[in-house]
Amino acid sequence: MLNTPRSLRGMVTSPHHLASEAGLRVLREGGNAIEATLAMAASLPVVYPHMNSIGGDGFWLISAGGKPPIAVDGCGAAAQAATVEFYKSKGLSAIPSRGPLAANTVAGTLSGWAEVIAINKEMGGKLPLSRLVEDAAWSAENGFAVTATQQELTETKFAELKDSPGFVDTFLLGGKLPKEGQLMKLPALGATLKRLGQHGPMDFYTGALAKEIAADLARCGSPVTLADLAAQKAQRRQALSVAVKGATLYNFPPPTQGLASLMILAIFERLGVKEAETFEYLHCIVEATKQAFLVRDRIVGDPALMEEKAEHYLTSATLDGLAANVNRKRALPWPVPVNPGDTVWLGAVDKDGIAVSFIQSIYFEFGSGCVLENSGIVWQNRGSSFLLDGDGPRTLRPGRKPFHTLNPAMALFDDGRRMVYGNMGGEGQPQSQSAVFSRYAMYGQGLQAAITAPRWLLGKTWGDATVTLKLEDRFDPAVVQAMRDAGHEIEILPAFTSTMGHAGAVVRHADGMFEGATDPRSDGAAMGF
Repeated sequence: MLNTPRSLRGMVTSPHHLASEAGLRVLREGGNAIEATLAMAASLPVVYPHMNSIGGDGFWLISAGGKPPIAVDGCGAAAQAATVEFYKSKGLSAIPSRGPLAANTVAGTLSGWAEVIAINKEMGGKLPLSRLVEDAAWSAENGFAVTATQQELTETKFAELKDSPGFVDTFLLGGKLPKEGQLMKLPALGATLKRLGQHGPMDFYTGALAKEIAADLARCGSPVTLADLAAQKAQRRQALSVAVKGATLYNFPPPTQGLASLMILAIFERLGVKEAETFEYLHCIVEATKQAFLVRDRIVGDPALMEEKAEHYLTSATLDGLAANVNRKRALPWPVPVNPGDTVWLGAVDKDGIAVSFIQSIYFEFGSGCVLENSGIVWQNRGSSFLLDGDGPRTLRPGRKPFHTLNPAMALFDDGRRMVYGNMGGEGQPQSQSAVFSRYAMYGQGLQAAITAPRWLLGKTWGDATVTLKLEDRFDPAVVQAMRDAGHEIEILPAFTSTMGHAGAVVRHADGMFEGATDPRSDGAAMGF
């Protein structure tokens, strides 16, 4: 997949073609990019249930008129009952990654929807949520085809998911693991989406739906209560930004790793690499990643508790110093601790220039594995990333926000282009963002070619045990050998492996032309009209 789709009236992209179609249908009916993104965000929990759910968290960047984006933080906090003592009283030294005790934070994504709907009205949007959830509810009630990745992840993760309440009844077909192409229905989730369309997203937190959710969470054994749900509210935040040649890059502030995504590109630009796909390109961008990750892992957590400001690490002097740390010939010894993740990124830009970059996640594939009986909602396990020891910004405390790998990206170019881009895949998100942006914006590759090109991953994601530098097998063997000679511990993965995540991008040019791209590693589509 190398050809870049183009259009003149709007463009959407997501990791599943039915979700992209839902977004495109909204644009065709006169809806804007925000409304199209909401339609896609509703569809993906249905047709891509292994990757995300409305029982997770979400983060938005929304720009209109070429202005810096509004950031919407739809991140839920730890339950009041989720204390270190609670877990240690059960003989645990770490929070489980699956099951009810992993479902220890409020799902914040729908509070983000509520704030985004308010912003949409401020920008003149008119389509009701009841319209925007139509395609999602239809697919949930009438069925959708199981994808290859859903089959694969249900099989490979079944042993750790099978005991989570509701999982087997929801995601097995006739008591058997689902196969690609089989029809799956999620009627309870479809009914919930219709209720949200009728009563609004905050029904999830303070309405009749909230009471059902709290009762189901209690039956599962989760520490999240009705009072925790009622306390949830999304926040409008100021996006982080950094200037590179010809553009200003934007990403999400803590508790996400958006800082690292910006730092990688800003450090890499300072290294003056002349040509992509060379040893110098790959080595320098990986070493820039290490510098950014060292900062991220030291300072980023709940922003209310961070001792250092993220913005400090985006100043020219600090970035110059970090770039000077990069050895152009030798790899910095690695690894550092990392986390896996499962997420979807989606984006849209409309004819009026509203640009949306949105990312929604339940953390691991199928999150905690807990499926709420009455609503059909899969609850996230984002709170399993909390630590039970120490007192840093990532240590578990009631009401504290967990560290997030999620980070939606946006670029406003000096020549008038507007670009939204992103990727799912935990530790790989900022790395794939750097691959896509650098190839497209710094080295002039086509948008689709930049996403299709072979990618790398420093560290682990998707439950991998190794923290090597993983390369798809399509890299030039001479470059691979040069990387090994420089001291990188290389692991070769198959071409187009989903370990590298599912990237996407949309660009609107100053003359009104749209370009879109989706990842051949996903089931997605970039669609314009």
